[in-house]
Amino acid sequence: MHHEPEPITGRRIRVGLVGCGRIANKHIEALEKHSENLELVAVCDTDPDARRDAEAQTGASAYASYPALLERSDIDAVILCTSSGLHPPQAIAAAKACKHVITEKPMATRWADGKRMVEACDDAGVRLFVVKQNRRNATLQLLKQAVEQKRFGRIHMVNLNVFWARPQEYYDSARWRGTWEFDGGAFMNQASHYVDLLDWLIGPVESVQAYTGTLARDIEVEDSGVLNVRWRNGALGSMAVTMLTYPKNLEGSITILGEKGTVRVGGVAVNEIQHWEFDDHRPEDHSIRDANYETTSVYGFGHPAYYENVIATLRGEAEPDTDGREGLKSLEVLIATYLSARDGRQIALPLEY
Repeated sequence: MHHEPEPITGRRIRVGLVGCGRIANKHIEALEKHSENLELVAVCDTDPDARRDAEAQTGASAYASYPALLERSDIDAVILCTSSGLHPPQAIAAAKACKHVITEKPMATRWADGKRMVEACDDAGVRLFVVKQNRRNATLQLLKQAVEQKRFGRIHMVNLNVFWARPQEYYDSARWRGTWEFDGGAFMNQASHYVDLLDWLIGPVESVQAYTGTLARDIEVEDSGVLNVRWRNGALGSMAVTMLTYPKNLEGSITILGEKGTVRVGGVAVNEIQHWEFDDHRPEDHSIRDANYETTSVYGFGHPAYYENVIATLRGEAEPDTDGREGLKSLEVLIATYLSARDGRQIALPLEY
């Protein structure tokens, strides 16, 4: 097994942020909330305007070139908020520079790339974190707890809906969006946190069957798709995803039907527990409504909580919640989904032995 990295203690952990686009702000906010433990010392973007804005906002040194940022010996970790297809080469370069890696989802757009990232970080003895902030949402934490307590008994059926809206302007806002190489489609980019729930909540997936379509947007990838899933535990399920909802985001939901329980978590982004019923009554069931939260953002509020685990792990006080291997689980389901849609057949997991 690879050697454990040396814990970073007695000082703030110094990080560099790469890619100053949409999602970067969530990381900047989270870093500010953890300023006693984390210090943002460098930002990097090839776009001069984005770079200047990030520098002005954070006070960090700005770099036009990623290799130049990696040359700084005082940086402990890099955060990759770049287009998804760039995560693999950037993560591998960071590992070679002996820096820990925190990458936004999806970790990669190709299966071999995801595995190379994990290997490179193992070889260098650095941590690879894949951001799955939605797991930290209060609603999903309660759902995860109910599954772990086996309150559902045998799970029979699981249904997920992601009915969101992304106009053509969204895809046109950056050249990488809507491409196979750098982005992936509705499943891989927008709905990847929901794909993540398939394995994290229910367990290992046995096989998938999918249809995808590019129905209305002028992009390479799918704007809509449906996925049928069979889990190793016998459960059956489906997932329906579209970015074509009129006129705005409508629903991000998961419904679990088990022999002894029924739960539906809905809202725009799994932010409301809409049904919660089990045959064993527990005191915490009365306070279930407290977990609901208002959301204007499909990103949720999980980034600061996600960083708590990153800090504890780098301090040597915890194990990572979602490391590279955990990230590979949802990447594997995504790649299987795309293979199924492309070839019109059922794809069994694991993709290889």
